[in-house]
Amino acid sequence: MSSCRHIEAAKRRLSTLGDSPPRSVVGTGSGSRVRFTGAVTESSSGAAPEPARSGARGTVAALLAAGEGRRFGGVGHKLLAELPATDDRPAETVIARSLASVIAARAASDPAPLDAVIIVTGAADLGDVVRHVDDVQLVHNERWAQGQATSVQRAIRAADELGADIVVIGLADQPDVAGDTWRAVAAAALEPDAAPVTVATYDGKPRNPVALHRSVWPLLPTEGDSGARDLVRFRPDLVRPVPSSGSPADIDTVEDLSRWLNS
Repeated sequence: MSSCRHIEAAKRRLSTLGDSPPRSVVGTGSGSRVRFTGAVTESSSGAAPEPARSGARGTVAALLAAGEGRRFGGVGHKLLAELPATDDRPAETVIARSLASVIAARAASDPAPLDAVIIVTGAADLGDVVRHVDDVQLVHNERWAQGQATSVQRAIRAADELGADIVVIGLADQPDVAGDTWRAVAAAALEPDAAPVTVATYDGKPRNPVALHRSVWPLLPTEGDSGARDLVRFRPDLVRPVPSSGSPADIDTVEDLSRWLNS
């Protein structure tokens, strides 16, 4: 019953998009002072209104790493579990491997499609993971126990403070998401005719990362574990898929880790 109520609440929220006033934020993006505006406009046809989208300036990648990882059951936190070396990566932790893909995406082109990289922390102390990584900002989610949606909201707040129009969100427990996928999703979100939501798809199924323009930020839940999933599910008209390689498999349990190591 609680699941049904959650779905119905999400549908109501996503079908009444005109409640939030336009927002104008002054910040820095791509080295210059710019004004970002994200508004929700009313539809004259009586259909659900569409988010208004201005030209996007400023894109932040956010790696969510706040959860407790209760299902893991191994020694220590799942994000600190060790992965073996590959042809192009040394032996490193799950979160270090995931972060490496984001860093690679930022460095892949000039100008880079990602202006900043943040990690949203919570239950675990991850400071040692990024101590040696340049230009990565840690932001703490004090509400991490209230679900993944709170980490999405923390990422949005950080992006807003940085003056960004777009936040590209991925999960730190998905170490096989490729840097090319992060870059492709970010680049697609920056195109002049981009949809407000740009999401990586694997075999046609939407997963992570997902790029969210500020015009849809008010539509996202503030608690629970749905993140942007309800928005992608119930408003496909706002979504552009980006076919992706790699794997979105996450590491939630020791068995997941074993399967990943043996794949």
